[in-house]
This record gives sequence, C-alpha cells and structure tokens, in this order.
Amino acid sequence: MAHGEVKHDYHLVNPSPWPLLGSMSVLVLAIGAVTFMKGLFGLEKGFPWILAIGFAMVIWVMFGWWREVIKEGTHGDHTPVVSIGLRYGMILFIASEVMFFVGWFWSFFEFAIFHTARVGENWDAANPLFADALAKFKNWPPVGVETFDPFHLPLINTLILLLSGTTVTWAHHALQHDDRSGAKLGLFLTIVLGMAFTALQVFEYQHAQFSFDGTLYGSAFFMATGFHGAHVVIGTIFLIVCLIRLLMGGMTAKKHLGFEFAAWYWHFVDVVWLFLFAFVYVTPYLALGGGEH
Repeated sequence: MAHGEVKHDYHLVNPSPWPLLGSMSVLVLAIGAVTFMKGLFGLEKGFPWILAIGFAMVIWVMFGWWREVIKEGTHGDHTPVVSIGLRYGMILFIASEVMFFVGWFWSFFEFAIFHTARVGENWDAANPLFADALAKFKNWPPVGVETFDPFHLPLINTLILLLSGTTVTWAHHALQHDDRSGAKLGLFLTIVLGMAFTALQVFEYQHAQFSFDGTLYGSAFFMATGFHGAHVVIGTIFLIVCLIRLLMGGMTAKKHLGFEFAAWYWHFVDVVWLFLFAFVYVTPYLALGGGEH
C-alpha cells in the first residue's frame, strides 16, 4: 500500500468524526443514566428521554464506525500486518472483559468465604438492634435464601450455550472451506440458541426466590449472571450482523475477520458461563444441601 511515495503495509486512516462523536454519545448516555436513576438538572428520577437519546447516539456511532471498518476491509486496506493488529486488539478487548468478570467473581467469593468476618465474634452484643440482620451473614448463602436448583433450568441453559459453541465452530469451519450454505446454517442455529438462552434466563429471573437488593447473595448473583446475559445479547447481535453480511455476499474463505472475532467472543461467553454455573449455581446449592436453610 502506498501513502504518498512511501510504500508500506500499514493502513493510515483518514480523519474520522467517529471518535469525537462516540465520546459525546457516551457522555450523553451517562448523564441520561444518572438522570433516570437519581434525577439531575432539576429533572425528577425516572426521566427517560436523555437516556434514550444517548442510547440512540451510541447505536448510531457504532453502526457508522463499524460500517467504515467493513468498507476498509472491502477496499483491501486490511493487509496481513493490519489484520494482526486487529486480532491483537480483539484479544486485548476479550482480556479486559475477562478481568471485568474476575471482579464479580472476586466479590462473590469474598462474600462466600469471609462472610463470618463481616459479623465478628461479638456482633449480638455490639449491635443488638441489628441482631436479626447480622445473623443472616453467619451463613452463606444467607438464611432464607432459596437458591436455584442448578440441575434443572440452569443445566438446560448450560447445554444450550455449549451447543451454540459447537454450531458457531461449525459455521466458522464451513466458511474457511468456502461452504457458505453450511456457514449460514451453522450461524443461524447459533443465533437461535443464543436467543433461547436469553429467553430462558428471563424466565428464570421471573421465578427467583430472592431479589437484587435483598441480600449480598442476590446482588452478587444478579450482577454476575445479568452482565453475562448482557454479553450473550451483544454476542447474538454480533452474530446476526455476520449472518446478514453472509446473506448479502460479504466475507470470503480467506477474509472474514468480523466473523472470526464474533466466534472468539462467543466462545468467551461460553467459558464464563461454565464458571458461573459451577460457582454461582452449583456450589451454593450444594452448600445448602440442595435447597433452603
């Protein structure tokens, strides 16, 4: 590739408005979230329009920015050197997401392992007004929490997500061998399985016997599984975009970075769920002997 009279393999991007617009969009979204949850600028809590505008701006920037990246790849700007850089970027992004979930696991394990230290030896004498509340922290999960049976609906969701990992691998392998029909079918099945996982998780939340703000277990459970559910939704959208591009004739056996990144992201979601299933579902359930205190 040439830039002026100097030949090189790197892609020097043209001036772009998307970084600035992206920053502005996230700022509006953050202000809207604060306004919606707490109230701001004289607006009462629950005012939705700033949040909606910020969300719409973020979606617009994402669509426009990624469209430009796709055009760059179509025009041949993604040389082997540039592709390596993009791969490193995706790897670092997934690594940052891993550390994001490490934070939730850390808090969950801290609550589970050191719950007695939160109470102390003289909790009843030191603060008798809160004796009933503090007594709950002497056990994990807290007294009165009825955990999910992991070997029913959560196990079904685990099997669904693991199956989706095989179908996305099938789709990726088919595309690498220029089997576009196989890639489309495998990708379609992965999307259906991802939607099924999300639907079952919503159903599970509706039947939870504990709340987000009721106990430490509830807050840790919903934060960890809820953010994972958000990642499943994002990954499903990622795969839908890849399927649309395939149906429109995009991507080839040798050039399909977008699909490769989507497959990496989906496998990351699978692995995180296995840890969630083992430590957030199974371990507390077995600690209670299979049920409630």
